[in-house]
Amino acid sequence: MAPLKFHLRRALQSLGSLCSHPKKIVTEETPEEESHEESLKMVCGAFYIPKDDPLNPRGDDAYFVSKEKQAIGVADGVGSWAAARGVDAGEYARELMINASAAVHQQPDGVADVKSVLNKAFLNTNAKGSSTACIGMLGNDNILRFVNVGHCGFMIFRANTVAYQSPIQQHSFNSKGCDRPYSGVETSVAVVAGDIVVLGTDGLSDNVNPADIEDVLNRETLEGVNPMELALSIANLAWSNSLDRTRDRPFATATLSVGPRHVERRIDDITVVVAHIVPQNCMQYI
Repeated sequence: MAPLKFHLRRALQSLGSLCSHPKKIVTEETPEEESHEESLKMVCGAFYIPKDDPLNPRGDDAYFVSKEKQAIGVADGVGSWAAARGVDAGEYARELMINASAAVHQQPDGVADVKSVLNKAFLNTNAKGSSTACIGMLGNDNILRFVNVGHCGFMIFRANTVAYQSPIQQHSFNSKGCDRPYSGVETSVAVVAGDIVVLGTDGLSDNVNPADIEDVLNRETLEGVNPMELALSIANLAWSNSLDRTRDRPFATATLSVGPRHVERRIDDITVVVAHIVPQNCMQYI
């Protein structure tokens, strides 16, 4: 097994923030206060660890980050296509995310119609296969909107404590049938400066609890927030947990109801996107 530092070479984007957390977190505001609230943006970093498979070194996950359009997304190609039909499930996920990135750039500035983005990406994806997907966009109204089909998902942490966790669907969609983008669950969450959004595929959610991420945030944000470093730490924690037979993980705990023989390690591709919510005028570094 390659050392953790090996995975640094797979990092595609690294953005950090020089802004500190606000001393006061506001969860509800009056209309008068909302009219004076500052405009926010996402500062993002992402990290991907494909499972160790010489026959499929790129794995089945994919993601995109758009700084210009304030959009993020992840997809997880359904691996059963490889066994049943010899199809590279990752190809479908990668093409879907490329098309999603293109679709967000066709939207007017400040508009966050995530279901339209997913639908356009779906219609323009021609590869064989199927995929789960979760796409999020931050609008000019400081509302973070997500659409989710399948077992990808996101969490929002406020003051390093989980404030929201998205529901998980056990579905996917593809060009031949199954679910369509309109079946995706749409979620809208008002965010404030200092919030940290963690988006991931099931390689994350199957192996890491919200409390585990809280520990990472409490440990690594004492001197500021670096989304890339957080994405790296959270992804590596999920990878390490997936190899630990002695640790109770979300996937293993969930399968206990089916019977002990179904409890297993959940080794999978792991994709993590971290977005730090900051004021528009916040300084950044790369």
